[in-house]
Amino acid sequence: MAMLSRAADALYWMARYMERAENMARILDVSYRMSLSAAGSDSEHLQWGPALVVAGCEAPFKATGKSADARNVIEYLALDPANPSSIRNSLGAARENARAMRTQITTEMWESLNSTWLEMRGLDYARLEERGLRAFFDWVKERSHLFRGVAYGTMPRDAAFRFVRAGTFLERGDSTARLLDVKYHVLLPTARDVGGAVDYYQWGALLRSVSAFQAYRRIYRDAIRPRRVAELLILRSDMPRSVAASLGELTRMLAELRDQFGRNYRSVGLARAAHDRLRYAHIDEVFAQGLHEFLTGIVDSNMAIGKAIAEDFGLAY
Repeated sequence: MAMLSRAADALYWMARYMERAENMARILDVSYRMSLSAAGSDSEHLQWGPALVVAGCEAPFKATGKSADARNVIEYLALDPANPSSIRNSLGAARENARAMRTQITTEMWESLNSTWLEMRGLDYARLEERGLRAFFDWVKERSHLFRGVAYGTMPRDAAFRFVRAGTFLERGDSTARLLDVKYHVLLPTARDVGGAVDYYQWGALLRSVSAFQAYRRIYRDAIRPRRVAELLILRSDMPRSVAASLGELTRMLAELRDQFGRNYRSVGLARAAHDRLRYAHIDEVFAQGLHEFLTGIVDSNMAIGKAIAEDFGLAY
Protein backbone atom coordinates (compact mmCIF):
# COMPACT_ATOMS: atom_id res chain seq x y z
CA MET A 1 0.00 0.00 0.00
CA ALA A 2 2.90 2.37 0.76
CA MET A 3 4.29 1.74 -2.73
CA LEU A 4 0.85 2.43 -4.22
CA SER A 5 0.55 5.64 -2.21
CA ARG A 6 3.93 6.96 -3.36
CA ALA A 7 3.21 6.18 -7.01
CA ALA A 8 -0.36 7.48 -6.84
CA ASP A 9 0.79 10.67 -5.13
CA ALA A 10 3.40 11.45 -7.80
CA LEU A 11 1.04 10.69 -10.70
CA TYR A 12 -1.91 12.57 -9.21
CA TRP A 13 0.14 15.67 -8.45
CA MET A 14 2.01 15.52 -11.75
CA ALA A 15 -1.35 15.90 -13.49
CA ARG A 16 -2.63 18.54 -11.07
CA TYR A 17 0.49 20.67 -11.47
CA MET A 18 0.33 20.48 -15.26
CA GLU A 19 -3.35 21.44 -15.23
CA ARG A 20 -2.57 24.18 -12.68
CA ALA A 21 0.04 25.70 -15.00
CA GLU A 22 -2.52 25.77 -17.81
CA ASN A 23 -5.18 27.25 -15.56
CA MET A 24 -2.79 29.96 -14.35
CA ALA A 25 -2.09 30.83 -17.98
CA ARG A 26 -5.86 31.06 -18.53
CA ILE A 27 -6.25 33.36 -15.51
CA LEU A 28 -3.53 35.64 -16.85
CA ASP A 29 -4.94 35.46 -20.36
CA VAL A 30 -8.44 36.55 -19.32
CA SER A 31 -7.01 39.31 -17.11
CA TYR A 32 -4.86 40.53 -19.98
CA ARG A 33 -7.80 40.50 -22.40
CA MET A 34 -9.99 42.37 -19.92
CA SER A 35 -7.24 44.92 -19.23
CA LEU A 36 -7.29 45.87 -22.91
CA SER A 37 -10.80 47.32 -22.41
CA ALA A 38 -9.75 49.42 -19.39
CA ALA A 39 -7.69 52.55 -19.02
CA GLY A 40 -5.88 54.35 -16.20
CA SER A 41 -3.91 53.13 -13.19
CA ASP A 42 -7.03 52.52 -11.05
CA SER A 43 -8.53 50.38 -13.77
CA GLU A 44 -5.26 48.46 -14.10
CA HIS A 45 -5.37 47.56 -10.41
CA LEU A 46 -9.00 46.50 -10.71
CA GLN A 47 -8.14 44.27 -13.66
CA TRP A 48 -5.01 42.62 -12.22
CA GLY A 49 -5.93 42.44 -8.53
CA PRO A 50 -8.63 39.81 -9.20
CA ALA A 51 -6.05 37.59 -10.93
CA LEU A 52 -4.23 37.38 -7.60
CA VAL A 53 -7.48 36.67 -5.75
CA VAL A 54 -8.57 33.84 -8.06
CA ALA A 55 -5.08 32.33 -7.99
CA GLY A 56 -5.11 32.36 -4.18
CA CYS A 57 -2.00 34.54 -4.16
CA GLU A 58 -3.32 37.89 -2.93
CA ALA A 59 -1.72 37.78 0.55
CA PRO A 60 1.76 36.56 -0.49
CA PHE A 61 1.83 39.07 -3.33
CA LYS A 62 0.96 41.93 -0.96
CA ALA A 63 3.88 40.81 1.21
CA THR A 64 6.25 41.62 -1.69
CA GLY A 65 5.26 45.30 -1.43
CA LYS A 66 4.76 45.58 -5.19
CA SER A 67 1.81 47.26 -6.88
CA ALA A 68 -0.73 45.07 -8.66
CA ASP A 69 0.06 46.24 -12.17
CA ALA A 70 0.34 44.11 -15.27
CA ARG A 71 4.08 43.46 -15.17
CA ASN A 72 4.30 42.70 -11.45
CA VAL A 73 1.30 40.36 -11.43
CA ILE A 74 2.38 38.51 -14.57
CA GLU A 75 5.92 38.12 -13.25
CA TYR A 76 4.64 36.84 -9.92
CA LEU A 77 2.06 34.39 -11.28
CA ALA A 78 4.09 33.20 -14.25
CA LEU A 79 7.77 33.36 -13.36
CA ASP A 80 8.46 33.97 -9.68
CA PRO A 81 10.46 31.05 -8.19
CA ALA A 82 9.33 32.16 -4.72
CA ASN A 83 5.65 31.67 -5.62
CA PRO A 84 4.73 27.97 -5.26
CA SER A 85 1.74 28.47 -7.60
CA SER A 86 3.60 30.20 -10.43
CA ILE A 87 3.59 28.64 -13.87
CA ARG A 88 7.34 28.09 -13.60
CA ASN A 89 7.04 26.21 -10.31
CA SER A 90 3.99 24.21 -11.42
CA LEU A 91 5.78 23.01 -14.55
CA GLY A 92 8.90 22.25 -12.52
CA ALA A 93 6.90 20.28 -9.95
CA ALA A 94 5.08 18.34 -12.69
CA ARG A 95 8.43 17.43 -14.21
CA GLU A 96 9.92 16.33 -10.87
CA ASN A 97 6.93 14.10 -10.11
CA ALA A 98 7.22 12.62 -13.59
CA ARG A 99 10.95 11.98 -13.08
CA ALA A 100 10.16 10.05 -9.91
CA MET A 101 7.68 7.90 -11.85
CA ARG A 102 9.65 7.23 -15.04
CA THR A 103 8.68 3.56 -14.85
CA GLN A 104 4.98 4.35 -14.43
CA ILE A 105 4.60 6.82 -17.31
CA THR A 106 5.37 6.48 -20.99
CA THR A 107 8.50 7.80 -22.69
CA GLU A 108 6.36 10.25 -24.67
CA MET A 109 4.88 11.71 -21.47
CA TRP A 110 8.32 12.24 -19.97
CA GLU A 111 9.71 13.84 -23.10
CA SER A 112 6.74 16.18 -23.31
CA LEU A 113 7.13 17.37 -19.70
CA ASN A 114 10.91 17.53 -19.81
CA SER A 115 11.08 19.59 -23.00
CA THR A 116 8.41 21.96 -21.64
CA TRP A 117 10.42 22.53 -18.47
CA LEU A 118 13.70 23.04 -20.35
CA GLU A 119 12.10 25.80 -22.41
CA MET A 120 10.27 27.34 -19.45
CA ARG A 121 13.29 27.65 -17.18
CA GLY A 122 15.07 29.88 -19.69
CA LEU A 123 12.30 32.49 -19.78
CA ASP A 124 12.28 35.84 -18.02
CA TYR A 125 9.90 38.78 -18.39
CA ALA A 126 11.94 40.41 -21.15
CA ARG A 127 11.71 37.21 -23.21
CA LEU A 128 7.98 36.98 -22.49
CA GLU A 129 7.46 40.50 -23.83
CA GLU A 130 9.65 39.74 -26.82
CA ARG A 131 7.64 36.67 -27.83
CA GLY A 132 4.35 38.34 -26.82
CA LEU A 133 2.38 37.78 -23.63
CA ARG A 134 -0.58 36.21 -25.43
CA ALA A 135 1.81 33.94 -27.31
CA PHE A 136 3.30 32.79 -23.99
CA PHE A 137 -0.11 32.06 -22.47
CA ASP A 138 -1.05 30.11 -25.58
CA TRP A 139 2.23 28.19 -25.43
CA VAL A 140 1.55 27.06 -21.85
CA LYS A 141 -1.94 25.92 -22.82
CA GLU A 142 -0.62 24.09 -25.88
CA ARG A 143 2.06 22.27 -23.86
CA SER A 144 -0.60 21.18 -21.38
CA HIS A 145 -2.81 19.98 -24.24
CA LEU A 146 0.13 18.05 -25.68
CA PHE A 147 0.90 16.38 -22.36
CA ARG A 148 -2.73 15.45 -21.78
CA GLY A 149 -3.12 14.11 -25.31
CA VAL A 150 0.07 12.05 -25.05
CA ALA A 151 -1.03 10.65 -21.68
CA TYR A 152 -4.47 9.73 -23.01
CA GLY A 153 -3.04 8.21 -26.15
CA THR A 154 -0.21 6.16 -24.64
CA MET A 155 -1.09 5.09 -21.07
CA PRO A 156 -2.70 1.72 -20.32
CA ARG A 157 -6.13 2.10 -18.67
CA ASP A 158 -4.89 1.07 -15.25
CA ALA A 159 -4.71 2.72 -11.82
CA ALA A 160 -1.88 5.03 -12.92
CA PHE A 161 -4.04 6.40 -15.74
CA ARG A 162 -6.97 6.94 -13.38
CA PHE A 163 -4.89 8.87 -10.84
CA VAL A 164 -3.59 11.10 -13.63
CA ARG A 165 -7.11 11.79 -14.88
CA ALA A 166 -8.51 12.34 -11.37
CA GLY A 167 -5.86 14.98 -10.67
CA THR A 168 -6.57 16.71 -13.97
CA PHE A 169 -10.34 16.97 -13.52
CA LEU A 170 -10.32 18.04 -9.88
CA GLU A 171 -7.94 20.88 -10.73
CA ARG A 172 -9.91 21.86 -13.83
CA GLY A 173 -13.32 22.06 -12.18
CA ASP A 174 -11.93 24.24 -9.42
CA SER A 175 -10.27 26.61 -11.88
CA THR A 176 -13.39 27.11 -14.01
CA ALA A 177 -15.46 28.01 -10.94
CA ARG A 178 -12.82 30.51 -9.81
CA LEU A 179 -12.48 32.11 -13.24
CA LEU A 180 -16.23 32.64 -13.53
CA ASP A 181 -16.41 34.08 -10.03
CA VAL A 182 -13.72 36.65 -10.82
CA LYS A 183 -15.72 38.09 -13.70
CA TYR A 184 -19.10 38.03 -12.02
CA HIS A 185 -18.23 38.91 -8.44
CA VAL A 186 -14.97 40.86 -8.47
CA LEU A 187 -15.37 42.55 -11.84
CA LEU A 188 -19.16 43.04 -11.74
CA PRO A 189 -19.80 46.24 -13.68
CA THR A 190 -21.85 49.18 -12.47
CA ALA A 191 -25.52 49.25 -13.49
CA ARG A 192 -24.79 51.67 -16.32
CA ASP A 193 -22.13 49.31 -17.75
CA VAL A 194 -24.21 46.11 -17.75
CA GLY A 195 -24.76 45.09 -21.35
CA GLY A 196 -22.35 47.74 -22.56
CA ALA A 197 -19.29 47.33 -24.77
CA VAL A 198 -16.87 46.75 -21.88
CA ASP A 199 -19.17 44.22 -20.20
CA TYR A 200 -19.67 42.37 -23.49
CA TYR A 201 -15.91 42.33 -24.15
CA GLN A 202 -15.15 40.96 -20.70
CA TRP A 203 -17.68 38.12 -20.93
CA GLY A 204 -16.28 37.32 -24.37
CA ALA A 205 -12.76 37.33 -22.93
CA LEU A 206 -13.85 34.90 -20.23
CA LEU A 207 -15.35 32.53 -22.80
CA ARG A 208 -12.20 32.69 -24.90
CA SER A 209 -10.04 32.03 -21.85
CA VAL A 210 -11.72 28.64 -21.39
CA SER A 211 -11.87 27.91 -25.15
CA ALA A 212 -15.66 28.19 -25.14
CA PHE A 213 -16.43 31.26 -27.27
CA GLN A 214 -17.25 29.34 -30.45
CA ALA A 215 -19.17 26.71 -28.50
CA TYR A 216 -21.30 29.45 -26.92
CA ARG A 217 -22.12 30.88 -30.35
CA ARG A 218 -22.98 27.46 -31.74
CA ILE A 219 -25.18 26.42 -28.80
CA TYR A 220 -27.02 29.66 -28.02
CA ARG A 221 -26.82 31.63 -31.29
CA ASP A 222 -27.39 34.81 -29.31
CA ALA A 223 -25.62 37.77 -27.77
CA ILE A 224 -23.39 36.94 -24.82
CA ARG A 225 -25.54 36.90 -21.69
CA PRO A 226 -24.20 36.27 -18.16
CA ARG A 227 -26.81 33.62 -17.30
CA ARG A 228 -26.02 31.60 -20.39
CA VAL A 229 -22.28 31.90 -19.86
CA ALA A 230 -22.75 30.63 -16.32
CA GLU A 231 -24.98 27.80 -17.52
CA LEU A 232 -22.41 26.79 -20.14
CA LEU A 233 -19.45 26.80 -17.75
CA ILE A 234 -21.18 25.32 -14.69
CA LEU A 235 -24.04 23.03 -15.69
CA ARG A 236 -23.52 21.76 -19.25
CA SER A 237 -21.91 18.33 -19.15
CA ASP A 238 -21.09 18.48 -22.88
CA MET A 239 -18.60 21.34 -22.33
CA PRO A 240 -15.12 19.88 -21.64
CA ARG A 241 -14.04 22.60 -19.19
CA SER A 242 -17.36 23.02 -17.38
CA VAL A 243 -17.59 22.26 -13.68
CA ALA A 244 -20.23 19.58 -14.33
CA ALA A 245 -18.10 17.81 -16.95
CA SER A 246 -15.03 17.93 -14.72
CA LEU A 247 -16.89 16.51 -11.71
CA GLY A 248 -18.47 13.85 -13.89
CA GLU A 249 -15.09 12.61 -15.11
CA LEU A 250 -13.61 12.85 -11.62
CA THR A 251 -16.46 10.76 -10.21
CA ARG A 252 -15.97 8.14 -12.90
CA MET A 253 -12.23 7.86 -12.26
CA LEU A 254 -12.69 7.56 -8.50
CA ALA A 255 -15.45 4.94 -8.92
CA GLU A 256 -13.17 2.88 -11.17
CA LEU A 257 -10.38 3.08 -8.57
CA ARG A 258 -12.86 1.96 -5.91
CA ASP A 259 -13.91 -1.00 -8.03
CA GLN A 260 -10.32 -1.88 -8.82
CA PHE A 261 -9.16 -1.88 -5.20
CA GLY A 262 -12.42 -3.11 -3.69
CA ARG A 263 -12.62 -0.44 -1.02
CA ASN A 264 -15.36 1.96 0.01
CA TYR A 265 -13.71 5.35 -0.50
CA ARG A 266 -15.34 8.46 0.96
CA SER A 267 -14.11 10.60 -1.93
CA VAL A 268 -16.36 8.69 -4.36
CA GLY A 269 -19.50 9.64 -2.44
CA LEU A 270 -18.45 13.28 -2.10
CA ALA A 271 -17.63 13.59 -5.80
CA ARG A 272 -20.89 11.91 -6.84
CA ALA A 273 -22.95 14.14 -4.53
CA ALA A 274 -21.26 17.27 -5.91
CA HIS A 275 -21.84 16.10 -9.47
CA ASP A 276 -25.50 15.27 -8.78
CA ARG A 277 -26.09 18.76 -7.40
CA LEU A 278 -25.05 20.16 -10.77
CA ARG A 279 -26.84 17.53 -12.86
CA TYR A 280 -30.20 18.45 -11.35
CA ALA A 281 -29.64 22.17 -10.92
CA HIS A 282 -31.23 24.87 -13.06
CA ILE A 283 -29.50 28.15 -13.85
CA ASP A 284 -32.43 30.13 -12.42
CA GLU A 285 -31.94 28.36 -9.09
CA VAL A 286 -28.22 29.15 -9.23
CA PHE A 287 -28.84 32.87 -9.67
CA ALA A 288 -31.62 32.85 -7.07
CA GLN A 289 -29.09 31.51 -4.56
CA GLY A 290 -26.49 33.99 -5.78
CA LEU A 291 -23.85 33.07 -8.34
CA HIS A 292 -20.96 34.05 -6.09
CA GLU A 293 -22.34 31.97 -3.24
CA PHE A 294 -22.95 29.02 -5.56
CA LEU A 295 -19.41 29.18 -6.97
CA THR A 296 -17.92 29.51 -3.49
CA GLY A 297 -19.83 26.36 -2.56
CA ILE A 298 -18.27 24.55 -5.53
CA VAL A 299 -14.76 25.64 -4.53
CA ASP A 300 -15.35 24.51 -0.93
CA SER A 301 -16.76 21.19 -2.16
CA ASN A 302 -13.74 20.62 -4.39
CA MET A 303 -11.43 21.25 -1.45
CA ALA A 304 -13.34 18.66 0.59
CA ILE A 305 -13.11 16.15 -2.26
CA GLY A 306 -9.37 16.78 -2.59
CA LYS A 307 -8.87 16.21 1.12
CA ALA A 308 -10.91 12.99 0.99
CA ILE A 309 -8.86 11.72 -1.98
CA ALA A 310 -5.68 12.34 0.00
CA GLU A 311 -7.07 10.45 3.00
CA ASP A 312 -8.43 7.56 0.91
CA PHE A 313 -5.25 6.92 -1.03
CA GLY A 314 -2.58 8.21 1.34
CA LEU A 315 -1.66 11.21 -0.83
CA ALA A 316 -0.19 14.58 0.05
CA TYR A 317 -2.71 17.39 0.50
